[in-house]
Amino acid sequence: MATKQKVLIVDDDNNIAELISLYLIKECFETLIVNDGESAIKEFEKFAPNIILLDLMLPGIDGYQVCREIRKKYDTPIIMLSAKGEVFDKVLGLELGADDYMIKPFDSKELVARVKAILRRYQPVVAKPDAKANKGLIEYTDLIINLNNYSVTYKGSQIDMPPKEIELLHFLAASPNQVFTREQLLDHIWGYEYVGDTRTVDVHIKRIREKIQDHAGWSIGTVWGIGYKFEVK
Repeated sequence: MATKQKVLIVDDDNNIAELISLYLIKECFETLIVNDGESAIKEFEKFAPNIILLDLMLPGIDGYQVCREIRKKYDTPIIMLSAKGEVFDKVLGLELGADDYMIKPFDSKELVARVKAILRRYQPVVAKPDAKANKGLIEYTDLIINLNNYSVTYKGSQIDMPPKEIELLHFLAASPNQVFTREQLLDHIWGYEYVGDTRTVDVHIKRIREKIQDHAGWSIGTVWGIGYKFEVK
């Protein structure tokens, strides 16, 4: 029997949390509900969830700080839940390391669909016995992107990156010098229409650039008014 994937639900509104949990349990997930930030950080270590649904407005430690604390050591996917729909709040959440951002009120079925989509992309690719060992591996000078184990090595050192950043970098690097629009990147990496705008891509590119500097032989190029490309010189 396959092990159930675990979802940590962090929301001070227990009615909302119970409703989310009910939908997830029907889809064969294991859930744990906590109602404040301190409990979220404490139970995260014990429960070891595959994904976190994190409300921003929590008593004591808010959702932003919970995200910061978790991101110090873990790349576990995080979907932020909030009644705040301003672009600033979404961008801040993404910059802190969230993988998605949903505005309340939301449809529970859509939330479950997003959980599944993120978990599909988060799971390392398991190669078939007859598949080539290097499938998913891209190598450039001083840069190795391995989608088989979700790792990025830059100048000999492994770089900490959440799954979405790795997937975005891998996708661009797999098609050198090809220009992709923000809409194309959203479609390929997120796989559904993101709740918000194309700044999601900009935020992730910014975070990648902060960790990997342009190289003499390659760089992540901005094509103004269109999108991005992995430029090989």
